Amino acid sequence: MIAVGVALVFGALVFLLLLRTALTDGVRASAERDAASIVQEIETSGLASLSDEGDDDELFQVVDESGRVLAASETAEGLGMLLAPGADDGGTVRIVDEDATFVLEPDDVDTDFGDNSVSGATSGELTVIAGRSTEEVSDTLGTVVPLVIAAVVLLLALLAATTWFVVGRALRPVDGMRREVDAVSATNLDRRVADPGSDDELGRLAQTMNRMLDRLDESQKSQRRFISDASHELKSPLASLRQYAEVARLYPDRVTAADLSDAVLDEGARLERLVQNMLVLAHADEHSLAVTRHPVDLDDLLLAEAARLRASTDVTIDSSGIGAGRVLGDSSLLAQVVRNLADNGARHATGRLALALSEAGTMVTLLIDDDGPGIDKADRERVFDRFVRLDDARAREAGGSGLGLAIVREIVVAHGGSVRLGDSSLGGARVEIRLPAAADPAQ
Repeated sequence: MIAVGVALVFGALVFLLLLRTALTDGVRASAERDAASIVQEIETSGLASLSDEGDDDELFQVVDESGRVLAASETAEGLGMLLAPGADDGGTVRIVDEDATFVLEPDDVDTDFGDNSVSGATSGELTVIAGRSTEEVSDTLGTVVPLVIAAVVLLLALLAATTWFVVGRALRPVDGMRREVDAVSATNLDRRVADPGSDDELGRLAQTMNRMLDRLDESQKSQRRFISDASHELKSPLASLRQYAEVARLYPDRVTAADLSDAVLDEGARLERLVQNMLVLAHADEHSLAVTRHPVDLDDLLLAEAARLRASTDVTIDSSGIGAGRVLGDSSLLAQVVRNLADNGARHATGRLALALSEAGTMVTLLIDDDGPGIDKADRERVFDRFVRLDDARAREAGGSGLGLAIVREIVVAHGGSVRLGDSSLGGARVEIRLPAAADPAQ
């Protein structure tokens, strides 16, 4: 609206300037015609034929080469020479007695008066100066300027009213959306903005805001589930420690110091793992999971895990499929991935666990197969959610928190890789990790 208003004012000023120029040019043309007419009369009848009477808005002077005024109209008498002799361009003059401004235009006449000299002039070139008053220009502008100002003011008022009405009507639905979104709080994230169903900006805005509310609602639900599950997981080892401590205090003969020490160490380690896992996931949520990249031999990590599992479990570990495979990544985070997958596979395997690693082209593939019950297709994506355990009782009994696979996915994605679940050739579940291979220095 401001731009349109400025354009209107600028246009009005340009119009008035052009009008003034056109009116002044018209007065100047009239003065030129008057000068030409006087020249013609002098050439025809001489200076004596000129009359000093005329309208108050007209004047003339006849000046010789010396600047002497030979003839003049009543308005120009006693004023002296109005323009220099031989002047090619006209000008303007303000006559105080007439309270008017005149536009002057000169014209030359070459005549020989011979014995009919007037006022002592005998022969030679004379200059005729004719003038017209600019009073009509002033009167016209005095009439037009107020009309233009009134028109501009009226147009600006009309523009303001139209803009207020149109913009207000167009933004009314947006204001309604604003009120609806403003009323949404943490307790009613299920509320949604009314969708007009149109395929315009308003409809797309409503759909975008509803999608944002969907994400907020899902995020809040996920947060609540996370807090609830984390509280439950933290409560279990703390309750166990409290139970051991109370029994040891009430019945010191039933709980030895060694038993209490073992319980504190086991549950403390469980608490430490849980807190560490939650910290990793919190960093992943904030996109601040620090990945220090350097060459890591995944085959060394897998072979170390195979040796650990052989020493700590009764499951048969097949590591014959482990080949060379090097990636660029964080060795501690990748070791956590391998540890989580190995523990998860050993926990669910019936009697056999196979570890394999291969490098082909630009990708390194890590496979972990077990002969356990496997995972239904409907649950293969859900198990990567946090605190999800397909068999809660058995997983908790074995010390699982439901965070292992969630951490695996976050770390693998941070390294530019992917993870998926499938069916194993051993009859159970297969976990497949694909990571970009480290570039060969020789290349």
